[in-house]
Amino acid sequence: MANHVTNPATSSQPPGAGDQGAALLACYLGWTLDAFDFFLVSFCLTDIGREFHQSDAAIALSITLTLAFRPVGAFFFGLLADRYGRRLPLILVLVFYSVVEVLSGLAPNFTIFLGLRALFGIGMGGEWGLGASLAMEKVPPRLRGLLSGFLQQGYATGNLLAAACYFFLLPRFGWRPLFFVGGLPALLALFVQFRVKESEVWERSRSESWGELGRAIVSNWKLFVYISILMMGMNLSSHGTQDMYPTFLQRQWHFGPAQKAGITAFSALGAIIGGSLCGMLSDRFGRRRSMIVSLLLAVLVIPLWAYAPSVGLLMAGAFLMQFMVQGAWGVVPAHLSELSPDAVRGFLPGFGYQVGVLLASSVAYVEAAFARRTSYSTAMAATAAVVFLFAAVVTALGKERRGATFGQ
Repeated sequence: MANHVTNPATSSQPPGAGDQGAALLACYLGWTLDAFDFFLVSFCLTDIGREFHQSDAAIALSITLTLAFRPVGAFFFGLLADRYGRRLPLILVLVFYSVVEVLSGLAPNFTIFLGLRALFGIGMGGEWGLGASLAMEKVPPRLRGLLSGFLQQGYATGNLLAAACYFFLLPRFGWRPLFFVGGLPALLALFVQFRVKESEVWERSRSESWGELGRAIVSNWKLFVYISILMMGMNLSSHGTQDMYPTFLQRQWHFGPAQKAGITAFSALGAIIGGSLCGMLSDRFGRRRSMIVSLLLAVLVIPLWAYAPSVGLLMAGAFLMQFMVQGAWGVVPAHLSELSPDAVRGFLPGFGYQVGVLLASSVAYVEAAFARRTSYSTAMAATAAVVFLFAAVVTALGKERRGATFGQ
């Protein structure tokens, strides 16, 4: 029987509304700024390639590197989260990826830029698992789906902010200053330090030693494999429809920075609404059912999204596509947190998620390479159809623990 350390002074009282709100806001902003930093490369892809004399596919490789190194961060910071608590690792990861993002804007050549994007992937990989476990352990179970949708849509909000910065700053200052804005998460670390309390669930269920933690992780290896495969499908769905989309708008539609930013921002609004709504509906209809319906509806949107005959229909397709894709994603923080036992909730969802990212990390490069032989429309449409159906099947094969009580 595993022994756990209990702190009566803190574990006997549920978190107050102020504590819940501070934790949710911090984790939401952390994921927002993380996504903002990530999407800057997508928006500036052709501009970075022009300066470094690289093709679209070569710059897309930097996106692949970021995704591929995310499991490293999830592994390292996830272990720290289950051994030493959620707050300190979250502060460390916010400062780390802020510094790397600023350095990306100072990269003197393409080789160093690639190395920095790999390091950024470590920070990005660490943030999601820490934020999701801390937030989901604090919010009421009856609102977990709704707030899961809110939390996950920090990713879409980051995309929206990246579009705004690209629109307002790039024509005047070029791509490098945009990455300097990525230093803002370092300020968020101060908010976490002074306003966010430690997870009471972790205090009740933390492991006494590294050995105990290791045994808990190994005993849940089947769940880890399932989460990794599920997250591969989900990341293929999101990155396959987002990362190369600004390039699709430029190459296929010959749009300039203003139109690219406007349409992408409009799609991000669809993502925020879809993620929040589907997260809320999952509290009533179930996690898996909500995800599957969203993914299957996304399949139906593909023709409008990829082959729209007019700009108006293109915008409608972009909005609906991200509404459905991020609708399914809005359920993920709650679903993975509920599936994972208390003792490994800091490690297992985040690391499984990021291994899924690694398995899906080549999707942007594959789409860019495929587009050379056909078109961006066909490359992205074919990819989307396959990955949506794959993700829906994997979701259906799993289990769920909707409304599970943590810390008991």
